[in-house]
Amino acid sequence: MELSSPFLPEDLPWLEIAIAIVGVLLTYLVAKSTLLRENDEAPVNFSVPLPEQCKAGWSGRILEDPSIKIPGSSAIQCYNPATGQLLGQVNPATPDGIDRAVARAADAQREWATTTFGQRRKVLRTILKFILDNQEDIATVACLDSGKTKVDAMLGEILVTVEKLKWTIQHGEKALRPERRPANFLMMYKHNEVRWEPLGVLAACVSWNYPFHNALSPIISTLFTGSAILVKSSEQTAFSANYFTSIARNALSACGHSRNLVQSLVCWPQTANHLTSHPGISHITFIGSRPVAHIVCASAAKALIPVCVELGGKDPAIILDSVSDSDLEHKVVPILMKGIFTSSGQNCIGIERIIACPRSYDRLIPLLENQIRSLRQGASIPPPQPQEPNHNNNKSNENIDIGAMISPTSFPTLTSLIQSALSQGATLHAGTGKQHIHPSHPQGHYFSPTFLSAITPSMPIATTELFAPIALLLRATCPSNAIEIANSTPYALGASVFGNASSDRKNVDMCVKEVRAGMVSVNDFGAYYAVGLPFGGRGGSGYGRFGGQEGLRGICNLKSVCRDRGWAEWVGVGTKIPGVLDYVGGREVQGERKVAFLRGMMELGYAEGVGRRLKGLWQMGRSA
Repeated sequence: MELSSPFLPEDLPWLEIAIAIVGVLLTYLVAKSTLLRENDEAPVNFSVPLPEQCKAGWSGRILEDPSIKIPGSSAIQCYNPATGQLLGQVNPATPDGIDRAVARAADAQREWATTTFGQRRKVLRTILKFILDNQEDIATVACLDSGKTKVDAMLGEILVTVEKLKWTIQHGEKALRPERRPANFLMMYKHNEVRWEPLGVLAACVSWNYPFHNALSPIISTLFTGSAILVKSSEQTAFSANYFTSIARNALSACGHSRNLVQSLVCWPQTANHLTSHPGISHITFIGSRPVAHIVCASAAKALIPVCVELGGKDPAIILDSVSDSDLEHKVVPILMKGIFTSSGQNCIGIERIIACPRSYDRLIPLLENQIRSLRQGASIPPPQPQEPNHNNNKSNENIDIGAMISPTSFPTLTSLIQSALSQGATLHAGTGKQHIHPSHPQGHYFSPTFLSAITPSMPIATTELFAPIALLLRATCPSNAIEIANSTPYALGASVFGNASSDRKNVDMCVKEVRAGMVSVNDFGAYYAVGLPFGGRGGSGYGRFGGQEGLRGICNLKSVCRDRGWAEWVGVGTKIPGVLDYVGGREVQGERKVAFLRGMMELGYAEGVGRRLKGLWQMGRSA
């Protein structure tokens, strides 16, 4: 007998309605859970005192002969490389000071290692909000200390840092979550996993070309993995080091954690060895030059400290003939200009060689020549004029394209390499190939933006990292020859390939595959650095990776865990030494039987084919 109700119409789609109700409830619960988590991880407001040198009305004395060294003093002299303005002095760290910093970090790390990913995300969200709220101030500090332009600071310092923060917030936990690994036939009752756990106290010895990002990047990764860090900034950018690291330290305090998790120091090279060989350090990230890398790695080897080494490059940009005239002029050349002249060429992944196939080579010369000749150099934050008593150092000079170099130390070498190339047949199209004495900032460190063509792989300038505003154009006969030229240096960091990705896909893919590099951008420059991919090179450009999943995992203790599965414990299956192999219980068993048992076990576990495996099982039974 069927039951019916006058209150429930039979023709309604009850199943669909039930599914819809369940869907709405699940959506509500998920949304509520997400909102609760976001509230728990909401950023906290905090402040960091802005250096006086960045405030309106400040005017630093212009040094006659700017240098970071002061005769008769161990202090580090800080000045603006674009103007020669004195910024102040910093006392360098001593071995005792390094010991104390390591001890403070180690004490704080023990508690930090027990925090949840949610607590760590809260700190990163707090840092992210501060950076977004104070972009102008951070860029100003970076400009004053490194001589770069505000545009270069916003792109090379702010953008890549907030991208790393956002990637870590969104994907960091997934990267560090324990990962299941497969078992084999004989060990099918085992549960296998890999864990990534805090290492302890890490160190980062970072370069001067991106003082904000190079300091914050290892801090972000280290804190999220549950470790503490000592950041040794370059003595060339000692002025900004404390302000930049204070952002992370104050964020930690605002979220209720110890600011001692982040330690900042600057020291002279002769003291750095104490840090890089310190037994309290578990890992070192080094960003710098090849000669210094040899010293750092030799020092770290004394304490068996692993090192991630990110060195320079001689990055090529391969231009295939499939690039259309319009794309070459309006897309490729602007990208090349940014790749070469960002931060006055002081960029480890900057484009140091343009390798063009015949048709593209001829088209590039006038396009590059016109643009390079028009480049304007100067100080992004010039000194105040007498008629500007309330000059605002946060207001940048918009009438310049590229800034200064960090020091004039490399100028004689650069000039010598250019003169050597010219004597061997190269052509100078733009610039003087020499130091530029700026009319408004004669104490600033400027090198004339220079463009050379007819460069050959045999010239020293084609294999030496320049780290300067110099464009080199090399001719390739075909895509294969372009690859050969690209691979003709000891370096192998980044590369770019430009070509028609549709009609010339075969050659584009061949270049991507065969160019010797750790990273490649197609029809772009350095894009891999803004999307959370691992960063690093090979050969003369170093080893190891930071950034992305691989970078996070690389600064953790990788722990392999093997244990019995739940069902194995329930049914009483587990590892037990067979009697025939037991040291005590198997003493009466002859050696031949033991070997036969093991031979059968190998067949059962690893033989190809069911028959052979069954035979192995039978042999194990006979020998047991």
